Formats: sequence, C-alpha cells, structure tokens
Amino acid sequence: MRALTHRSFAYENGGLPTNERLEFLGDSVLGLVVTDTLYRLHPEVAEGTLAKLRAAVVNSRALAEVGRGLELGTFIRLGKGEEGTGGRDKSSILADTVEAVIGAIYLDQGLDAATDFVHRLFDPLIEESSQLGAGLDWKTSLQELTASVGIGVPEYVVAESGPDHEKTFNAAARVAGEDFGHGSGRSKKEAEQKAAESAWRAIRAKYADQLNPTS
Repeated sequence: MRALTHRSFAYENGGLPTNERLEFLGDSVLGLVVTDTLYRLHPEVAEGTLAKLRAAVVNSRALAEVGRGLELGTFIRLGKGEEGTGGRDKSSILADTVEAVIGAIYLDQGLDAATDFVHRLFDPLIEESSQLGAGLDWKTSLQELTASVGIGVPEYVVAESGPDHEKTFNAAARVAGEDFGHGSGRSKKEAEQKAAESAWRAIRAKYADQLNPTS
C-alpha cells in the first residue's frame, strides 16, 4: 500500500509514510535493468549512445504511459487537493508511482522478480528505442522518416483546453498538409511527442514498401 501512497494523502492523514523512498529505490532498480539490457543488446554501441537509448526508455513520459497502461491512477492514494486538480492522470505522479511499485517488488520479492516485472513492462520500449533516429526522440525520428520518404518536414498544430490548473494540450503532427498523428498531454512538449510517435507509426505503415523494399 505504501507504494501507492502519494505525499499529498500522507500529509492529509497525519503524516503516513509516503512512497518517495520506494520511488528512489525503484528508480535505481529500473535504471539497472534497462542499462544491463541495452548493454547486452548493443555490444557495438558507444557509451554516449547507450545513455541516450536509456533516456528514451526511462523518462517521465514513458513511465507515465506505463502507469496508464496499468491503470495505476485508479489505485493511487491521493490527498483531496491533488485529487481535485487531476492528480490521478498527472504524468509526474504516475511516473513516480511506477518507480515506487518497482521498488516495492524489489523489497518484497527480490531482484529477479523486479527484473521480470521491468522486462514485461519495458521490453517493448527497449525494442522501440533501437528504431529511433539519431536524436532518439519521436520528433527527431519523425523528421528523419519524412525526409527518407520524401514527403516534407513535419509541423505541429497545438491547441489548449481546460482551466489553468488542469490544462490539456492537444497536438496534431502534419506533413504535406495531412494530419498523420495526434497526441494529448499536460504539456505542449508531451503532446507533440505523442503526436510525433503516432505519425511515425502511421507513416512507417503507409510507406512500408518503400522503406523495406523486397530484393
């Protein structure tokens, strides 16, 4: 239960233990497992590139998406104030909680169990990171992809909605006048990255024959 106890809930309920120490521990366990996996998968890759690959997998946006996939927001114990400002879907809270859960599994069941848990959740992201371009982020990768198939440079159209304390950004990734992907997030950057990811997948599928010509 401690892994799901946000500090806002703890403070409103007499100073209960929070999940922050577990988050600290889980961050290290996650980093170790992902680093070890990347090291073994890419024996020819230099340290600097390995660090970028790791950052493409272990970051707040990716962690938050993992948390959403697990529906962790439903189970987090939040204070009333944080609950009222959309805390259950706040990327930073979801990301921290994922790390806390990893830390709790490590403490309760050991490194092997924590490693298995990380692999189940993050192996798709690790595999995906190897397909990203030199910049190792979706916007850079999308730009490289659109250049390789000759359809122009992506642009992003972003709209805001919601009150200031719970603002949502909605982005469209547009190439040659066509919207290939959409994304939403708590920040403009997050929304654009999600839109770029969606567009990257759509364009790879659309131009699969050109990108993977048969011999």
